[in-house]
Amino acid sequence: MEFKDYYEIIGVKRDATQQEIKRAYRKLARKYHPDVSKEADAEQKFKELGEAYEVLKDPEKRAAYDQFGANYKNGQDFNPPPDWDAGFEFSGGGYTAGDASAFSDFFESLFGQQFRGGYSSHAGGAHYRSRQGEDHHAKILIDLEDAFTGASRSISLQAPELDQQGHVVTRTRTLNVNIPRGVKQGQLIRLAGQGSPSMSGGKAGDLYLEINFKPHPFYHVEGKDIYLDLPVAIWEAALGATVKAPTPLGAVDLKIPAGSTAGRKMRLKGRGIPAKTPGDLYVVLQLALPPANTEKARELYRKMEKELAFNPRASLGV
Repeated sequence: MEFKDYYEIIGVKRDATQQEIKRAYRKLARKYHPDVSKEADAEQKFKELGEAYEVLKDPEKRAAYDQFGANYKNGQDFNPPPDWDAGFEFSGGGYTAGDASAFSDFFESLFGQQFRGGYSSHAGGAHYRSRQGEDHHAKILIDLEDAFTGASRSISLQAPELDQQGHVVTRTRTLNVNIPRGVKQGQLIRLAGQGSPSMSGGKAGDLYLEINFKPHPFYHVEGKDIYLDLPVAIWEAALGATVKAPTPLGAVDLKIPAGSTAGRKMRLKGRGIPAKTPGDLYVVLQLALPPANTEKARELYRKMEKELAFNPRASLGV
């Protein structure tokens, strides 16, 4: 996927004010409008302009885009960094599903979910929304272990706003958040009254925090289940053994059956994410080979080669 430099497309500097971006867009939109332009690529340029303006006219999208955009050039290969939007506070305005076809895969990969018509809407219709302040949303990253024990965490969120000169700046606010035991990936935590204040004297909106787990060196999560790749020595797999296996709540003794092979999955019932029906922990065995880095080790391998007469490719007919 190619990175798109929206500032270059519209022809403004990265520190341009919102008014400067608006003027530059209108000038180019008139020039390349398919109904009036005679240039061969007018339609494509008009489409790119519309996409660039969709991002840069919105302080929330612009601030999020600016977080990593300065490190890439137009047309450079690009993949969104993992959890690139974590810690950004969004009010959820955006584009409708019907507009999606007008934008590139690059735009969709960044703003396809966070901004498509917003995260949610209040019940009660427009009259209710006019009385209550706007809801805000943010993704936060927590340690997997917090889901097993619960925790109180201090989090910092960045929210974009305009300064007096019309530049987009970000303000940071810090909140104390209680992480409930058993929280799952993607679950929303609601902080009442932490959204936008009401413009008509009603209640402030709420802040919804979407929970995501930080990458873990041992585990990966699927729903309520936890998966662990566990290295075992070839003799432990061949002869059977009892070994220590880590879990988010501490190490346990795990019995490896004799004759186990790489990829064997062993289930530890109820040791996944806590819940009324807790998830499971799946241990996937991975064979670890001792290094042949000494003459004694190499001799042992040569002896195994002669005495075992083992062909690992026999099932392939070779």
